[in-house]
Amino acid sequence: MIRGFIDREDETGILVEEWNKNHGRLIILYGRRRIGKTRLITEFSKNKPGIMVFAEDTAPRLQIRNMQSECAKFFDDDLLASLDLITWDQLFTYIAQKSLPKRTYLIIDEFTYLIKNDPSILSGLQKSWDTKLSMSNWCIILCGSMLGLMSDLALSSTSPLYGRRTRDIFLEPLPFMHARKFLSVPFKEALRIYLTIGGVPEYLLKAEDYRSFREFIGREFFNRYGYFYREPYFLLTQEFRELKMYQSILNAVAIGNTTPAAIAQFCGTDARHLYPYLESMARLGIIEREEPAFLKSKNGVYRVKDSLFDFWFNFIFPHRQEIETSGYVPTDQELDSYFGRRYESFVRRDFIPGIFPGYRTGRWWYKEDEIDLIAFEQKTSTIIFGEVKWGDLTRSDVKNLLNRLKRKSKLVRHEEYVNEKFVVVAGTIDEKAELLDEGFLVYDMSDIDRLM
Repeated sequence: MIRGFIDREDETGILVEEWNKNHGRLIILYGRRRIGKTRLITEFSKNKPGIMVFAEDTAPRLQIRNMQSECAKFFDDDLLASLDLITWDQLFTYIAQKSLPKRTYLIIDEFTYLIKNDPSILSGLQKSWDTKLSMSNWCIILCGSMLGLMSDLALSSTSPLYGRRTRDIFLEPLPFMHARKFLSVPFKEALRIYLTIGGVPEYLLKAEDYRSFREFIGREFFNRYGYFYREPYFLLTQEFRELKMYQSILNAVAIGNTTPAAIAQFCGTDARHLYPYLESMARLGIIEREEPAFLKSKNGVYRVKDSLFDFWFNFIFPHRQEIETSGYVPTDQELDSYFGRRYESFVRRDFIPGIFPGYRTGRWWYKEDEIDLIAFEQKTSTIIFGEVKWGDLTRSDVKNLLNRLKRKSKLVRHEEYVNEKFVVVAGTIDEKAELLDEGFLVYDMSDIDRLM
């Protein structure tokens, strides 16, 4: 069943804006596999005239033949269908010479398959763009999932298309407020699923069939035939060649080795050799480098940014043999430890900006001291210090956390931010109303549920 189209208003708006402009438009739309690129362009192209080509990873001659066939159908051109075209230059020359009375689209989905098998397609398109297409009624949209290829060959300054594209759109995962619409489970179960697989629409469609988080991961992760049992492995093989090194690095970071020295020791290599791998994964959004607020960058650490990779390298990768033989499912305690970390990041990025708009967010650490949340806003010179807990807190727990938080806040050098506030965010908070009456800033999942 194809369900209703969720979110993507901003991206759809950009495509419509480009469509309505004059002259040729060249749009590059890219993002990881299963993120919803095909659905977006399908929705956008409804009731519009044009050609949509779904590329496959086959020989260049077959790829040219496929696109040639689609063009011949659209223009009802039997002569084109009968020609033996052997280069992309020939095909784009034909397209460029067609006189269009009104705006028409040419959408090539999985354009990276074409680049990978014959990079000359880029120079062929460039030549036709420079001579005729740029002043035509064509709206060309090139979609790609191989992020490395799209970045290096279609978007970089060395690409033949550099300076020609009129817009590029990086399609990101859905935020929780939209991802939740796929799921019919209670709020906390939905949040668990989101913190496990993120906001990738196709992943959420898999999860919507289940009545609980435990049922979902048991069937789709901790089962050798589960949908997610090999998914991160497939994603890595699509992007990288030295698979063992990338897997080792991700395993190291996922289980807590976050500095280059610790990662290198875990992987049995020199820290200097790690940076190209770290930079490649950071560029694709798999990991990220995080720096403590108000401290120098040399204190930065790496963390797994992508929820699916984080969960998989915590629980699947190190337990594959157990899963395939005796069976393995993580304990509640192990899962709570994972969710504790992911919940902190979720609160910083998704929740706090909703209740304190305009604030920059991050966290702070130095040696043994750490503050889960720091948010600051320059106009009002306000800084917020926060503690984030996945579990349930009593009134006494909250007051103890706030007292410790105030002591740690004195270690942070924030001279220009003179107005201090202190926040606690948890799973649930007993006697929350009474704490609010006393002037404490406390939030739990009921507040997140209401906001989102």
